[in-house]
Amino acid sequence: MADILVNLAPMDLLQPLALPPHAFKLTDENGQLFIFDEIRKRKIMLTPEEWVRQHFVQYLINQKGYPKGLIKLEGGLKLHGMQRRSDIIVFNNAGEKTLMVECKAPGVNIDQKVFDQIARYNITHQIRLLAVSNGLQHFYCVIDFENKSYRFIEELPEYGAI
Repeated sequence: MADILVNLAPMDLLQPLALPPHAFKLTDENGQLFIFDEIRKRKIMLTPEEWVRQHFVQYLINQKGYPKGLIKLEGGLKLHGMQRRSDIIVFNNAGEKTLMVECKAPGVNIDQKVFDQIARYNITHQIRLLAVSNGLQHFYCVIDFENKSYRFIEELPEYGAI
């Protein structure tokens, strides 16, 4: 078992993304790569979706000022009697959910099905700020529950602005 620090390695699994690079701690165990998750404080099997999730978390922390301690990954939720998991949820200091992010692998197109998925999850969560990313494209949306409307925004707000 070898530990290696990787910024972006020339491997299919570690493709460059449209997110800031980060020196992740990767471990190769019998040909299977694992990435150390700073939020869950454990090694996670590296998949293309996990690669995007880990980059997006670092983007939230390092570029947008979201506190690491207020980020929850792969939180469970019940939807129509089925168990589901939201990728990233961020809370404010009062414990209220303020941002939900749905991550997809870079090869997955961000289409209506992806937007429908996060909208279904938000029936349960009722979060005002939503993001969808495949690591190459990112979409941000603000929900107005009172007026039953939404609007897309160009950039994700800094933590202090939400």
